[in-house]
Amino acid sequence: MKFLSVQDLRRRSSDVWRDLPREKEMVVMDNGRPVAILTSVSESGFEGSLRAIRQARAIQAVADLQRESVAKGTDKTTLDEINVEIRAVRRKRSP
Repeated sequence: MKFLSVQDLRRRSSDVWRDLPREKEMVVMDNGRPVAILTSVSESGFEGSLRAIRQARAIQAVADLQRESVAKGTDKTTLDEINVEIRAVRRKRSP
């Protein structure tokens, strides 16, 4: 996988677009931190690629929430405790 800076992307964008189909993915870095992933797509496979990227993001979001829950200890909350909390919030919202 190729890494390039934001400045390189600006200066050499035509090279990036030319090389992207061969590289498949490129990571754009800003001050040494990843900020974007460029990925090659075909016109015919565009929608499938977009769907796959969105699905991967959703899976990652769920995994992040699960890790956060374990770190906070809320993964041990029972269904009864959750329902008590929901009822309390709903009571506060009711006029």
